[in-house]
Amino acid sequence: MIKLAKYLKPFSIVLLLAIALLFGQAMADLNLPNMMSDIVNVGIQQGGIESGAPEAISAKGLSFMKTFMTAEEQELIDNYYVLKSGTDKGADFDTYVSRYPLLETEDIYILSDADDSAKEEIEISFGKALWTMINVLPKLSGQSGQNSSGFSIGDSSSLSDADLTALYQIQPLLSQIPESTMEEARNAALGNAESMFSQTGASMTKSFYEELGMDVGKIQSNYIMNRGLWMLLIALLGGLAAVLVGFLSARVSAGVAKNLRRDIFGRVEQFSNLEFDKFSTASLITRTTNDVTQVQMLLTMGVRMICYAPIIGIGGIIMALQKSSSMGWIIALACIILMGLILIVFNFAMPKFKIVQKLIDRLNLVARENLNGLMVIRAFSTQRFEEERFNKSNIDLTNNTLFVSRIIVFMMPLMTLVMNGITLLIVWVGSHRIAESTMQVGDMIAFMQYAMQIIMSFLMIAIMFIMVPRASVSAGRISEVLNTEPSITDPEKSDTFDPAKIGIVEFNHVNFRYHGADEDVLKDITFTAMPGQTTAFIGSTGSGKSTLMNLIPRFYDVTEGELKVNGVNVKDITQHELHDQIGYVPQKGILLSGTIASNLRYGEKNASDDVIQNAASVAQALDFIEEKPDGMESEISQGGANVSGGQKQRLSIARALIKNPPIFIFDDSFSALDFKTDAALRRALKEKTSNATMLIVAQRVSTIMNADKIIVLDEGKIVGMGTHRELLKNCPTYYEIASSQLAEEELA
Repeated sequence: MIKLAKYLKPFSIVLLLAIALLFGQAMADLNLPNMMSDIVNVGIQQGGIESGAPEAISAKGLSFMKTFMTAEEQELIDNYYVLKSGTDKGADFDTYVSRYPLLETEDIYILSDADDSAKEEIEISFGKALWTMINVLPKLSGQSGQNSSGFSIGDSSSLSDADLTALYQIQPLLSQIPESTMEEARNAALGNAESMFSQTGASMTKSFYEELGMDVGKIQSNYIMNRGLWMLLIALLGGLAAVLVGFLSARVSAGVAKNLRRDIFGRVEQFSNLEFDKFSTASLITRTTNDVTQVQMLLTMGVRMICYAPIIGIGGIIMALQKSSSMGWIIALACIILMGLILIVFNFAMPKFKIVQKLIDRLNLVARENLNGLMVIRAFSTQRFEEERFNKSNIDLTNNTLFVSRIIVFMMPLMTLVMNGITLLIVWVGSHRIAESTMQVGDMIAFMQYAMQIIMSFLMIAIMFIMVPRASVSAGRISEVLNTEPSITDPEKSDTFDPAKIGIVEFNHVNFRYHGADEDVLKDITFTAMPGQTTAFIGSTGSGKSTLMNLIPRFYDVTEGELKVNGVNVKDITQHELHDQIGYVPQKGILLSGTIASNLRYGEKNASDDVIQNAASVAQALDFIEEKPDGMESEISQGGANVSGGQKQRLSIARALIKNPPIFIFDDSFSALDFKTDAALRRALKEKTSNATMLIVAQRVSTIMNADKIIVLDEGKIVGMGTHRELLKNCPTYYEIASSQLAEEELA
């Protein structure tokens, strides 16, 4: 995958924007459980009262609470609470009365000039005082159940329903409590978590607010509504970020896939026959389609998951530990189990992913061979054998894919089991901590949600562990194509053709050996083909005729010796310049999907209709073209499947003629023609190409017997060179070929 990282560079800004949006989405997702915790803890349990430090308190209430405070805490309270008397009819009196109706009849204290740190200290002081009171009252009353204060001792939630009048009545009795008892109660209060000080203080604050005549129901509903709206807004922003990330990741993945397919195709276009011998056609198709799709799928999901999962996982752990560090072992246990599952899946699945892509290659190869050779298969009645061959490739691919799928299917229930098990464990442990007053209900709910987010992040990582190996294999296969340097390359500085030698093809002691072969297939080939002449090649099957033709357009490079075209070594000019000088008609006529006209114009897109008509006429193709309803605009199916072999050859010849180059190569291009058409075509070609160099490979002696020069090949060597008559006398190999095809009188 690292080898393909450069393809992400054009999308760097988009990726950075996507990561920023993912970070924003993760922050939104991480804050939602926290806000839900606030709704439960503050909105429901604390009646919407956020702080245990009351913003206002009656004079009686403040005096009562100071009874349970240390001198330092009393001083802190005196510094920040300002007396507001009912007799003081200042300008803001009506405002305070509307907010605190008790002010009309009694004095109250109002919290002022307190920053966040001071409020936190005041809140802790009130919390300690309340827990000190809870610990002291049973000793004062001599009982641990119900006392004159009207609430159950030890139950902090009942503080919001406390009878303050009854509490105020027992204040004189508090002076009788020994200081040691009070100190003991304070020390016991310090055993509670600070979060419990806040919750307890808020519960008692509700009673103080009710005493002041405030609408505590409205406070609660306003808090829940406010928090709910914030949650809704954050959820909407998170959802919007998710949509944008999906769009951006799709854009990045589609762009990378487009560029990969473009570069693969461009690189394959540069391949010589040597590279095509290394990569099969089926494999190149798979690499351009299926392998690129695997990389695209990884990017589509990976941009989100690879970046989002670590953020949500690490953030979830931090937030969960903030809620309850003592329950962090549950998160650690979940992480260990999940990591174990991921490693098991990785070890089993990775080897199979490497096999799957090769099996897809094999399946494509078998399918392609069957479709291309369908007529041969039917002719030999080997359908059953081919079905079994395809079935074997199909079953191998299916079994490997099913193996991987079973691992995935097996993993998902395990992940769900872990998720549900962790949920139960959190509820079990959390409920005990709630009962012990060391944790709040909202914090347990938030911890549970954070645990689920952490598990989901590991689930995303697990999915990536499944996708990354397969995409990595595909990326390696793509890189293998992209990093394969063509064996035939253009020179840094191209020579220019010699105007005096246009059309001349020279072989000077040329040898050629296929890559990895033990011996040469062409040995010491030396001849010159001149303009206005026809140079023909004949020989037994495998003698090297087509290989020799492939050297001229540099489909292969000579191993030794020198090959010149237009007076210049073919290695010293660009392939484009070289190919412009050659009209090539391959051994197998190949047509592309489109129309007859588009195929004929393939070598010269600006060719006029008259030029096309003339070339088709010379190639003896005009008759069958005109018989078609649409003429030149008749459709050609893929590979020219809707025309015969002879028609394909004639159209291929016409296509080369339209290019009108100085050199023509006909690699056994008349083999599918009948003798009459062959003779007519050769006569027309001689008139059309009288000034061009003609190189013809043929199996039929009648096709080349009138050539200016005939070269006879046998086992890669030239064993004869001359005219038809000369070779009959001087070349036994040629005579043997000719005698097998011509009548006795034609050999005389």
